[in-house]
Amino acid sequence: MKRDAATRARLLAAAERLFADRGFKKVTVREICRAARANVAAINYHFGDKLGLYREVLRSAIDRMRATTDAVREAGEGRAPEERLLRSIETFVTRILASDSDTVHKLIHREINDPTPALDALVEQGLRPRIDHMARLVSDLLEAPVADRRVLRCVASIQTQLTAYFPNPITTRLGFSVVPRTPEDIRSIAGHIAAFSLGGVRAAAAGSKPARRAKRIRG
Repeated sequence: MKRDAATRARLLAAAERLFADRGFKKVTVREICRAARANVAAINYHFGDKLGLYREVLRSAIDRMRATTDAVREAGEGRAPEERLLRSIETFVTRILASDSDTVHKLIHREINDPTPALDALVEQGLRPRIDHMARLVSDLLEAPVADRRVLRCVASIQTQLTAYFPNPITTRLGFSVVPRTPEDIRSIAGHIAAFSLGGVRAAAAGSKPARRAKRIRG
């Protein structure tokens, strides 16, 4: 039993590294088993097939994404809307720029750019709760329904700022990567994104007021 558990753990660790580096389709079962020092039949025994193994690896990444969303939600709990937004962004940036998050970012990047049947789980269980939380924050700030198109646009703008700092070859070449990732640098980036986002949401709220007044006058 202990031997089976150890083999399973080695397969997951090796698969996570290989899938993150090269993607699901370019990694073979034989390569994973070799890296995990396991028999070539071990993946079928523990996970059914390569896709089953990949789903389990992605499940681990999704769990970490959900843990970050939970931490973001807790950081703003009981606070005024503006403070909730600031605390949420600061917490999110701090966690996504932690050095132990690199593999998760790589896995997500690979899955988005070359989707597998596991994409729906990533979107619905990992990404949507995070977007829904941010939408509720923006909705409160705008005093508008979550379905208001301004809410979604503001959320997209905030999310784009956050993903600009995800470690990958493009952000590195463009100078967005943070190396070394000192606590001071991370706090500075988080503060900038939070302040910039809050200013944008305020502008969106102010920009809609003349339009509402004009509509009332015409009516």
